[in-house]
Amino acid sequence: MARNQKDFYYQQAQKEGYRSRASYKLKQIQERENVIKRRDTVVDLGAAPGGWLQVAKELSGGRILGVDLQKIDEIDRVTTIRGDITSDSTIEKILEFAGKGGVDVVLCDAAPNLTGNWALDHARGIELNRAAFECAKKILKAKGIFVVKVFQGDMFKQFFDDVGSEFVHVKAYAPQASRSTSAEIYIIAKKFLTAPIRKNQYYAVEIVETGTNGDGIAYIDEFVVFVKEAVVGDIVKIKIRDVKPNFAFADVEEKLEKMPENPRYDNPIQARKQIPISADYDRDNYKPPAETVRDNMRKPQ
Repeated sequence: MARNQKDFYYQQAQKEGYRSRASYKLKQIQERENVIKRRDTVVDLGAAPGGWLQVAKELSGGRILGVDLQKIDEIDRVTTIRGDITSDSTIEKILEFAGKGGVDVVLCDAAPNLTGNWALDHARGIELNRAAFECAKKILKAKGIFVVKVFQGDMFKQFFDDVGSEFVHVKAYAPQASRSTSAEIYIIAKKFLTAPIRKNQYYAVEIVETGTNGDGIAYIDEFVVFVKEAVVGDIVKIKIRDVKPNFAFADVEEKLEKMPENPRYDNPIQARKQIPISADYDRDNYKPPAETVRDNMRKPQ
């Protein structure tokens, strides 16, 4: 507690009535990225003691749900669930709250209980992150937003890439309120994709319409794909160049005489191979800071 008593954000939280200094991390993420808008429906996973719930309520004024293994003391006009986000029964309750319309924003500032073993704790943290990610995919609306705290380590980049495969934009950001000794960083993912296709997949399609810019238009599971330099009547093998929430762009790989028996070329739907359109680090050369440590735990020397 001695460290907290001298900490600016701890003192500020006490003064302004927030339940934790972490409230200012969400405030700073909001100031930079505008992740929560008025009347948004927000779900906070791992929400205890409720600091992020307080901020989400202020920013949205809409429906807010907090989920945690620990009991969350009551917050006016905020719904809470006590449960494990890896449990099917908890997910069912969250889905019931989300309803058919889904939610606008999923937040997760959770961290695992620490053992002191750096590699083990990093792995457990990523496991928790993935549980939050899977939950977010089940409840987010199209174009929804996902914000999750991750501790940097050798599994960070793969998780970043996996999140990026499901959103149009993804970036990593460390708010000023994070302690300088912490390896935590926040992945901010925007515009959740519900399209049946992903970037770099191949398909055989027939061009059935012409777009306003002269590109050919094909449909994959009723999803619009604009195909460059193709005309109505063409049967072509295409490579998906980019995916947006409501349409995609593709290039012609080759012209075909007829549709093949397998026009999907064995592509799995929702394959996670899309490279995020905007990323804030060099993906091929990324290396976690060797000397960065996380709160209450140091990497073995």
